[in-house]
Amino acid sequence: MRIVLVGPPGAGKGTQAAYLAKNLSIPQISTGDLFRANISQGTDLGKQARAFMDAGKLVPDEVTIGMAKDRMSQPDAENGFLLDGFPRNVGQAEALDAMLKDEGTKLDAVLDLEVPEDEVVKRIAGRRICRNDGSHVFHVTYNPPKAEGVCDVCGGELYQRDDDTEDTVRTRLEVYHSQTEPIIDYYRAQNLVVTISALGKVTDVTERAMEALKSDKG
Repeated sequence: MRIVLVGPPGAGKGTQAAYLAKNLSIPQISTGDLFRANISQGTDLGKQARAFMDAGKLVPDEVTIGMAKDRMSQPDAENGFLLDGFPRNVGQAEALDAMLKDEGTKLDAVLDLEVPEDEVVKRIAGRRICRNDGSHVFHVTYNPPKAEGVCDVCGGELYQRDDDTEDTVRTRLEVYHSQTEPIIDYYRAQNLVVTISALGKVTDVTERAMEALKSDKG
């Protein structure tokens, strides 16, 4: 299957992408991984991306599209892929369609993870990260530490990242609504969108997504 995963920040796209890709035996292709791989390998596209990032500018669509095209041409993506974070706007969606058309293939589904805006703010603004080890993540409501402000694992200080504050989250949501959300209507016109609720346990959301994809293709 060739799937695009869409949803606002805080919808759990990265987590669901990993689970779904494993269940469907297809590679997860995320924009972040594409950037890191190209930059670390010193590819031409990676050098271009690095120059824009170092200058504090957004990486242009053509660079991101070039990275995605290269990754989708790899042998492990021959029978499908799950795109996470790409396309991020209608221009990229049109470029993806053109790419796939050139290869004589097309998308099977666009999975839209739906989460109420207030829940997104609650999820992200409540996150606390361990200063000693960034992989230790807690949440003031859903996964609180035993002692406030202290990591259960190593005793390190827990802090809130600058981009996890409520004001920043609401700004990120505005960007999502203006730039990325329009791709849902773009794909809906192609009858590709499958919308599911991303509320509840991670495993429940994955099961919901698998069932929705199965029903959509059935």
